[in-house]
Amino acid sequence: MAKHELTGADIMPMDEYVKVRSERRRAVTELKKNRRLAAGPDATFYFECFETMWHQVHEMLYIEPGGEARIADELAAYNPLIPKGSELVATLMFEIDNAERRGRILAGLGGVEGTVTLRVDGETVKAVPENDVERTSSEGKASSIHFLHFPFTPGQVEKFRRSGAAVTVGIGHEKYRHMATMPESVRQALAGDFD
Repeated sequence: MAKHELTGADIMPMDEYVKVRSERRRAVTELKKNRRLAAGPDATFYFECFETMWHQVHEMLYIEPGGEARIADELAAYNPLIPKGSELVATLMFEIDNAERRGRILAGLGGVEGTVTLRVDGETVKAVPENDVERTSSEGKASSIHFLHFPFTPGQVEKFRRSGAAVTVGIGHEKYRHMATMPESVRQALAGDFD
């Protein structure tokens, strides 16, 4: 069964983490290969799990000053992004290198976080945005990063776990309508996020 929460006991001392950092980075890069899905030319879903958040917390503690005093804040920030057994959790990133184009596209994507769905064998699971901060400004500009929860019913979990299940992820915003079929390798990897 997947772990659903990082605790202080999961955090390595930084002097120990430094020794295994390169190895851990390679391992999480390999893990993430089957946890990502592009939707259209600019959006990518990165499906999170205990291991990706373990890595993220350690990297934040490695990069940012503050040491052990920061552990509680990092756990509070990243624990909500670990699936809790009946959901998938994704970071949706609009990855646009050109700053001018990025500004123009994001300026028209307000509310995009409320238009994301996942379909599994004909059933729709509507994404629920993480409510840590507002990701759409009052002017209608969207952030380039959104944190999304896909809450599943037990029946939807069962469908998702079936080998060969037809799974698509879609963004239905009027200015960015794209869908992507989830490869079987990704579906298999994400099926492990459920209890």
